[in-house]
Amino acid sequence: MESDCRIPVVCCRPRVLLLHALFWGLVSLRVFGAALLSEEKTTAVKPVATPCWLLEEFIVLDECVRCSDFNSRSQLACRQTGYAEKVNCTKSSREEYKSCRSALMEEHLFWKFEAAMLALMAVFAVLVVARQRWLDRLASEKVRRQIESI
Repeated sequence: MESDCRIPVVCCRPRVLLLHALFWGLVSLRVFGAALLSEEKTTAVKPVATPCWLLEEFIVLDECVRCSDFNSRSQLACRQTGYAEKVNCTKSSREEYKSCRSALMEEHLFWKFEAAMLALMAVFAVLVVARQRWLDRLASEKVRRQIESI
């Protein structure tokens, strides 16, 4: 018994195979390149003492605010997201800055994501319509050839 699951002939054309290889090559380069870059960054950073807010309970003194340009370069907490909040650790009574994610930033990222998904939906809708028209044209040509052969 034969399987109904077959790879279409269109997918085996050299141009399509080349595009697939190029796409997956770029994806793997991006993934492995990011891994290598993060590995290089971790080896270059000096070991830093663990912040107190990771080890013990803390109270937020100042809410999440955007860091200034100077703080973004000088404070480790500001480098990660560009936002920081001032916290007070309860046991050690130390005041430190903790990186945070602002609601405004999250909303901005959400709308960026929505716009990207809308654009992708439009692109793939156009591709589906174009492919359907192409398949309809092939089917009508096949029917025309069958009728002409009679």
